[in-house]
Amino acid sequence: MIEQMTFADHILQFNKKLSLKSLALPDGFRAINPYEGDQKEIVRNITTSFYQKYYNDTKPRRMVLGSSPARRGSAVTGVPFEDAKHLQSETGIFIDKFCINQSSSGFLYDVIREYGGCKKFYTDFYMNFVCPLGLVRINSKGNEVNCNYYESKKLQEILAPFIISAIRSQIGFGIDTSICYCIGSGENYDFLSRINKEHHFFDMIIPLEHPRFITQYNAKHKDVYMEKYLNALSHE
Repeated sequence: MIEQMTFADHILQFNKKLSLKSLALPDGFRAINPYEGDQKEIVRNITTSFYQKYYNDTKPRRMVLGSSPARRGSAVTGVPFEDAKHLQSETGIFIDKFCINQSSSGFLYDVIREYGGCKKFYTDFYMNFVCPLGLVRINSKGNEVNCNYYESKKLQEILAPFIISAIRSQIGFGIDTSICYCIGSGENYDFLSRINKEHHFFDMIIPLEHPRFITQYNAKHKDVYMEKYLNALSHE
């Protein structure tokens, strides 16, 4: 008898296969793949510990999709929307090399706590990105900075088949496709809605403002956005 794969097994297998090596990105752009390269063993330990802790079952979950992993956050730790400090303090997983705190994950942790904590949240939801690998571009000063897949029309066109394939693969984990939550109510939501209209991944996509937009420009109204997130996540 073949043992059924857990949700964690599916995620870890998916991450291991992620690669953009076959795609020629436009000049000035580079992909960050935490599952390859010098840190891959550390990242594998982090992701294995995290997903086996919270996803070691076969329960269906709804997807929460951001745009692209931040180069000093999820693109480093390998766990979407989780930075090193939070991973260590909230899950007990010790991370030796990385210690970067992001305001986005801070807001989302407040949402997760209000929702009922990590165990309840991760039992109901699976978080990732429309483009599951990080991207950087060279700015006018010659420095690498964060980049989203939609910042360049050419980049978006090159990445579209990879993005569509990645979403389809993740749905195969056992995703509840009745609702998808899109973090980023502008260009990320527009793109996801467009490909969803063509490929029929989800019955409904609910847009949510990006935590960075909330914490940097609307901090006084944080409670309002928190309530919006919690109401959306409780949508039947």
